Amino acid sequence: MRAREVLNWLRRYESRNVTFQEPDGSWPIVWERARGTRVWDAEGRAYLDLTAAFGVAAAGHAHPAVVRAAQRQAARLPHAMGDVHPHPLKARLARELSRLTFERWSPRATGKSILCQSGFEAVEAALKTALLATGRREILAFEGGYHGLGYGALNATHRRYFRQPFLGQLGGFARFAPYPCGPAELAGALRAIAARLSTGRCGAVLVEPVQARGGIRLPPSDFLPALRELCSRHGALLILDEIYTGFGRTGRWFACEHGAVTPDLICLGKALAGGFPLSACVGRADLMDAAWPSSTGEALHTSTFLGHPVGCAAALAQIGTLRRLGLIRRSRDLGRQLLGDLAELAARPCRFHLEARGLGLMAGLELRRPGGAPATAEALRIVKAMLHRGFILLPEGEHSNVISFTPPLTITAGALRQTVRALGELLPPP
Repeated sequence: MRAREVLNWLRRYESRNVTFQEPDGSWPIVWERARGTRVWDAEGRAYLDLTAAFGVAAAGHAHPAVVRAAQRQAARLPHAMGDVHPHPLKARLARELSRLTFERWSPRATGKSILCQSGFEAVEAALKTALLATGRREILAFEGGYHGLGYGALNATHRRYFRQPFLGQLGGFARFAPYPCGPAELAGALRAIAARLSTGRCGAVLVEPVQARGGIRLPPSDFLPALRELCSRHGALLILDEIYTGFGRTGRWFACEHGAVTPDLICLGKALAGGFPLSACVGRADLMDAAWPSSTGEALHTSTFLGHPVGCAAALAQIGTLRRLGLIRRSRDLGRQLLGDLAELAARPCRFHLEARGLGLMAGLELRRPGGAPATAEALRIVKAMLHRGFILLPEGEHSNVISFTPPLTITAGALRQTVRALGELLPPP
C-alpha cells in the first residue's frame, strides 16, 4: 500500500486520537520494514533510527537470532494457556530473569516473576504486590514520571495531559514528590520524600532511574541509594520502573546498577523481547511469596497471553544476543561519545540555550529560548526536518522540547556522529 492510502484508511477507521497527521503530509512516514538500525518507509526511502522504536530494538530491528527464535516457536506452539498449563520457555525465562536481576545483585537471593504484555501491566503487577505485602494503600511517585496509561499505572503517571480527562475514575492512591535533577535539588526532594514516608501510609515508592518521557532527566548519583535507605527505614517497598532503562540502555544491564541499588521489585519491558509485546514484574522471592498466596486454581493476577510462548522465545534470544554481542559495554562506550558530541554542540553559539545530558545510549538535547521558556515549536521543527533528512528522532519532556536519542545498541560511532552533525546544521545561529 502507498503511504497516502494507509494514512487515509487510518483517518477513516482509527480513533482520531491515535496517529497524528500533519495536514501537509509531512508527518508521519509509514514504516514498511526495518533491519538493524535502518527503517524503510512505504515509498522505499531509508532512515537511520535513533529511537530504536521507543527503545525496543536494543539488538537492532529484526535481529536474525530473535526472528528465528520467534518463527520456530510460532510454528511449534504459537499460544499456550497463561496461568493454567505452562510451557518450558516460560520457566526458562523466569529463571533467566532471576539470574539477570536478584541473583546477580546478591549471591543468596532469587527473583520471582509475573509476566505481562505491556509495560504498564508490569507496573500494575508491582503495585498490587506492594499492596498485598504492606497493606498500605498509598504509593509515592515523582513529578515528571511516566509509568503507562492503564488505570492503575495512570495514578502514578504525573503529566496532567494524560491524567486530567480521567481523574473522575482514578483511585487517587498516588502522591508525588519532586524528582531532583541536580545536587541543589537533592536535599529538598529527600526531605519531602522522608516526610511522606514517615506518615506510615505509603507502601511503595515507584521511580524511574532516568526519566525518559519526562525529558531524559537524570537524578544525582546518590539519589537512588538515599531512596533505598529511606524505603528500608520506613518499611516501604522500592519499585524501580526500568521498562525503558533496562537491558543495557544506560550502559549497564539495569540503570540501578550505576548506584549499586537493589530494589524490592523491578519492572521490565520494551527491549525485553526485541519487538514482541512482553513485560515482567520481578521481585525478591521472599517478598513475592509473602505477598501472593499460593494458587488454588485461579490466579489473582493473570491474562490470556501471560507468558506467551513466542514472546518468551524472543526474550530468551534477545537476552542471549545482548550478552553475546557485548552490547551493554557498547552502550556505555558509545554513550560517552554521543554525550561528548552533544555537549560540544550545546557549547556552540546558538539562538537557544542548549543542554546535553544522558547515560549510556539514552541522551537528550534540551532547547530553551532566551529567558528559559521551552523552545517547543523549534524542537518539533528540528525533529521534522531531521526526518526529511533521513533521521528518525523523537521529542520528549512535558513541553516536547528535548530531542532524545535512544538508538539500537548496535549503532556505529560514525552513524551517531553523522546524526549530531546533521542536527548541528539545523540549529539557528545567534
